Amino acid sequence: MERAALRRRLTWQTGTVISTAFETPRVKTITLAVPDWPGHRAGQHVDVRLTAPDGYQTERSYSIASAPEDEYLSLTVERLDDGEVSPYLVDELREGDELEFRGPVGGHFVWDDDLGGPLFLVGGGSGMVPLRAMLRHHRAIGSRVPVRVLCSARSLELLIYRDELMEMAAGDLVDVAITLTREAPSSWRGHRGRIDPMLLGMAGWAADHMPLTYICGPTAFVETAAAGLVALGYDAPRIRTERFGGTGV
Repeated sequence: MERAALRRRLTWQTGTVISTAFETPRVKTITLAVPDWPGHRAGQHVDVRLTAPDGYQTERSYSIASAPEDEYLSLTVERLDDGEVSPYLVDELREGDELEFRGPVGGHFVWDDDLGGPLFLVGGGSGMVPLRAMLRHHRAIGSRVPVRVLCSARSLELLIYRDELMEMAAGDLVDVAITLTREAPSSWRGHRGRIDPMLLGMAGWAADHMPLTYICGPTAFVETAAAGLVALGYDAPRIRTERFGGTGV
């Protein structure tokens, strides 16, 4: 996801692209080999910097899509038509290219096993990126914390990590619910429409379970989901949110 980069006292470093893969026609995962990567926590992000031939520089922040245990660092980027950075990353960046970035950044929207659960992860569009890192981390460490996931996408074709989510849902500890807001196959048996308190109540935990909730997506999506959960009796301090601009869901 693309946001205005946060200014931090971090060292710029260079990663080499070892592979790229389209998640949807507008969303690409970029996998990087990074010498001396210090490691990260699931949910953190990095600042990416591009430099033009005339010296002009621009920065954006992107959530880390890989788990701390993964061999390589991955970023999943949605192409924004009015973006300065995402069109290059999605359309132009190739295997063998180098990418300048700094990080990891962020300490609030993170999860590890010590924080416990149960977990409720709510993602809209490319807001699934940091949640995917949490899910991968959960699997890599063999966590026994139960997880429920609610994903919102315009269509099944635009649901990023679709196959990976289905694979995770086949296990015992991760329950995945999907709602499609615009287009759905005639055979679709999942949810339809935008997230509201009724859907949150169906897909999430009862409030008396005291779930730890992470919500990520466009600002309006996040605010609607957070308000809906509070209305259902969720403990507001246990709801963590990450907002960004760009496309709706």
